[in-house]
Amino acid sequence: MKQKLVQANLKDTSGTQEKDLNLDCSVAGYDYKLPPELIAQNPAVPRDSSRLLVVNSPTTGTETEPLHHIFHDLPGLLRPGDLLVMNNTRVIPARLYGHKSTGAKLQVLLLEEREYNCWLALVKPGKSFKQGTKIIFEARGLGIGDCEESAPAASTQLTATVLETDAATGGRLLQFDVPEGKPLVQMLEVFGEVPLPPYITASSAADEQYQTVYAKQPGAIAAPTAGLHFTPELLQKLRDRNIHQAFITLHVGVGTFRPVEVEDVTTHQMHEEWIEVPAATVEQIRATKAAGGRIIAVGTTAVRALEGADESGNLQPFCGKTDLFIYPGYQWRVVDGLITNFHLPRSSLLMLVSALIGRRRLLNIYNEAIAFKYRFYSFGDAMLILPSAVELK
Repeated sequence: MKQKLVQANLKDTSGTQEKDLNLDCSVAGYDYKLPPELIAQNPAVPRDSSRLLVVNSPTTGTETEPLHHIFHDLPGLLRPGDLLVMNNTRVIPARLYGHKSTGAKLQVLLLEEREYNCWLALVKPGKSFKQGTKIIFEARGLGIGDCEESAPAASTQLTATVLETDAATGGRLLQFDVPEGKPLVQMLEVFGEVPLPPYITASSAADEQYQTVYAKQPGAIAAPTAGLHFTPELLQKLRDRNIHQAFITLHVGVGTFRPVEVEDVTTHQMHEEWIEVPAATVEQIRATKAAGGRIIAVGTTAVRALEGADESGNLQPFCGKTDLFIYPGYQWRVVDGLITNFHLPRSSLLMLVSALIGRRRLLNIYNEAIAFKYRFYSFGDAMLILPSAVELK
């Protein structure tokens, strides 16, 4: 017997279409209550044993319930000729611990490199870190993926100087003093650690469990978590079924975890993230569409990269930054379907997924996931939104 769809506890469940449209533009319309015990603290082992909630119909989330699968079922849920587009960014050990010359301890989260060995970073506590403040970092023990060759030859210390405060982020611009010709990224394996999101507070996961198996391009401070469910064996099974794979790069930034702080969603200023959509991927997308195949983005980062590269209305190879903000009403140009994890309330990511299937439907589906005790957020379970479920473009 089929389970009755769990309806979201929304203020407008008996309201009009006008109220729905108003809530689509209101940050309050993207709120939901999640029991804390459903926030995953560790990943599924093996990776593809996580659960997969499948949205396969235009009525899923209104009249019918989603389908319950395991992620390793994915090859049978897609069609031969489909193209999976994945984000091959690699999380860097961006969290460092150090102290000032006075001995006061501090924590630094690197955000992005502005100039060679000059990084924008969040410093905690940050109020006392004015221009000219010197920070001293100590080497940590070698961890997974580390090697002796990555250790600094001259010293077990690393220093940085505060150049200025960044008004947009409240962070600091730090100039690192490193051996000549050696980029800071190479030294982070010794001085830094891979940062987990703030809602993961009791994890025993190894660093590599917070990387996709196809991670290649270092630069992110958070993983593209929809890709964490893939194993090499699953990728091969997909290829065996003629389900193709292409890659983009989007270096996930701190804005991913920040809630939308304005009440009117349409006035939100999206943070910038660096993306690269290579010519080979553009060619694969064009060939797939020409052959009648579908473009399935693996994660919201892949969505943002593909749609950002097509803002002009013509998908082209692209390398640079995008501040594209996708929310209900967005006109889709490239992406047909989506694999995604479950996202934070009031987040831009929740709004992006709502743009694909509608806010009310999505929150009903989230309530279904909560009722069936799916695991949420970065180490949690996944959802597959098939093109057959997407609202008309």
